[in-house]
Amino acid sequence: MTFNRATRLLHTIRFLRPSQIGWRLYYLALRSRVRRKAMSALPPVLVRPWQDIWMAPVWMPSCLVGNNEFKFLGESGFLTTNKDWHCSEKSKLWLYNLHYFDDLTAQEAETRFEMHCDLVSSWINSNPVLTGNGWEPYTLSLRIVNLVKWFKGPVWGNRECIPDAWCNSLARQAQALSAQREYHILANHLFVNGKALIFAGAYLKGDLADRFLQEGLTILDAEIPEQFLCDGGHFERSPMYQAILLWDLADLIMLAECSDLPSLIKRVTLWRDYLARGLNWLEMMCHPDGDISFFNDAAFDIGPKFTDLKRYAVKLQVSELKESCLKTSGIAEDYPLVVQHAVPSGYIAVTWAKECKALLDLALIGPDYQPGHAHADTLSFELSLYGRRVFVNSGTSQYGDDSERHRQRSTLAHNTVAVDDENSSEVWSGFRVARRAYPGEVQIDHEVNSLSICGSHNGYQRLKGKVLHCRKWIFETNRLIVEDRLKGLYEHAVARYFCHPDVSLTMSNPHRGFLTTHDGEKILLFIEGGEANVELSTWHPRFGDTQRNQCLVVNMTSSCCRVSLSWD
Repeated sequence: MTFNRATRLLHTIRFLRPSQIGWRLYYLALRSRVRRKAMSALPPVLVRPWQDIWMAPVWMPSCLVGNNEFKFLGESGFLTTNKDWHCSEKSKLWLYNLHYFDDLTAQEAETRFEMHCDLVSSWINSNPVLTGNGWEPYTLSLRIVNLVKWFKGPVWGNRECIPDAWCNSLARQAQALSAQREYHILANHLFVNGKALIFAGAYLKGDLADRFLQEGLTILDAEIPEQFLCDGGHFERSPMYQAILLWDLADLIMLAECSDLPSLIKRVTLWRDYLARGLNWLEMMCHPDGDISFFNDAAFDIGPKFTDLKRYAVKLQVSELKESCLKTSGIAEDYPLVVQHAVPSGYIAVTWAKECKALLDLALIGPDYQPGHAHADTLSFELSLYGRRVFVNSGTSQYGDDSERHRQRSTLAHNTVAVDDENSSEVWSGFRVARRAYPGEVQIDHEVNSLSICGSHNGYQRLKGKVLHCRKWIFETNRLIVEDRLKGLYEHAVARYFCHPDVSLTMSNPHRGFLTTHDGEKILLFIEGGEANVELSTWHPRFGDTQRNQCLVVNMTSSCCRVSLSWD
């Protein structure tokens, strides 16, 4: 191990909770005990009667695109033999998706009933207990929920009983999950563990089922208030995971209504409250096109859209909250500029007329003890004008631990300033962060027909020159100015502005240019305190998706650099 890697590792470990380290050591040192718990004898498996069948809305398109052909993450593959469940030619994340069984609850799933029966039988016959990707706790969690929804859904209403072997397998999977709850990881992983145990406990009947139910409720009773901040934002600060976990909350409410279990019913009011707040936050973090912004790990089509969640909320009769920690203000009644400040999570949305919106990142990169989905994106921002995206952050096309994953997480791939080619937070490996940037106090000033928002971060103060990055956004009727100030010593600093692929960038000289939108609208560009050029880059709005775009690269020639955008 090199000195630098050892240093990063120490700076990563020091942020962990002692319990995370303890649970990791437990799973490493006492693996045989975990295995015995997972494989202990099961009592006869019984199923609870439910008051209603599962009739939740569906958002996910089918991933079963042909005869035994699946498509995940933009890549197709076939499941024709038992070995294909563990195909060495596919990435681990692709195989995870194969084991999730998402197609059981995807759009028009009832038309693929026979294929789904074959899928379930194949999985049971090809995946011995605690062997392979399918028995890892996160994979177990998602598959258990999908199986329960499918078993209790309308497709089984007029058919023969579910085979005993399948119910026994479900109980065994829940037993294995119970023995491997991810207390060493926490965050969204532990959340979905809790949800799955609740689903298994609500479906099955008996003492074992009651234990699963209680374990799941114990997890979520602690994790929901821990993970959802009072402004409604999830503490990992990823709009993608926000949408996923809000769907989980909606599923829990629906489960309470379908099963009519008292232990769930008494929690429904609280779950509705968190769902409503979370929807408010997600709406703020969406662009005018209705899709999520790209802060931390984020990509389209992994979670439901905001409109899908609203549809689910309407079905559950969850109304928007009147009270929220989102602070909303306007400059004046006759001036169409509105500010929303999610103070606990640290994001700000500024909206003009004509579907113009800026989203500003003045946030922590995530919870200190689990920033696995963090990017080094502090003080970055995204911008839409006339309802279309203009500036975008990198997006996420893959997980893993290669150079492209590292680049997409880096400061160099976001609309902010990189000092001496360093990251503002020391993101490393696929899901690790060592020393991280902490934002300073936010200042919002309203003036006549203008607004300024100031923030800073200390991520570069770990460098020899002790650099402090301060950024100010100045909003006017048809103008945006981004001002960067650096305090400290450094060799060079670069501000980057990544254009959406539908936007073209032309520079007349290093200080003047213009952007042209898809609709032909012109946005004038002026640079002071820096010299700009255009570089080719890529944007990654989906897993497995790479789109070419342009990047405005501003080399700061002064400690204060201003980039001004103006439009008609």
